[in-house]
Amino acid sequence: MRSSRHRSLVATLALVSAACGGKQEAAKPEVAAAAAAPTGVETPCATCKVIEVTMTSNEKGNFFTPNKIEAHEGDVLRFKVTIGVHNANFLPDSNAGKAGLPPASPLLQLPGQTWDVKLSFGKGNFYFQCDPHAALGMRGWVKVEG
Repeated sequence: MRSSRHRSLVATLALVSAACGGKQEAAKPEVAAAAAAPTGVETPCATCKVIEVTMTSNEKGNFFTPNKIEAHEGDVLRFKVTIGVHNANFLPDSNAGKAGLPPASPLLQLPGQTWDVKLSFGKGNFYFQCDPHAALGMRGWVKVEG
């Protein structure tokens, strides 16, 4: 009789194998199309703008472009994947005393996928990062003015 710890280890190894190139079924066209669709779409206020922030992994590193942003309340940051697997996260512990921060975005994997963040959480300086690449320097700041 195998222990539950052993079964858990076997299940974990199977997941890691699949995630790292193990045998996978081809995606159905409707699933692939849905995955490429923009996520978390927000509309800026009438006098506000959409600021596109690309997320890239290449031979130069992992980075946001731009990574230092000046914006106004009501503007929308549109995080867009160019290459790699990324997310955008306004960590509460890195934004001490700030309330109403957006939840972390899901991991975006396909070129062109987007995640919008409406700047509706007050004035100030806000730190964001890509969770998988933060230790590699993939982080940024937005200064939100009234």
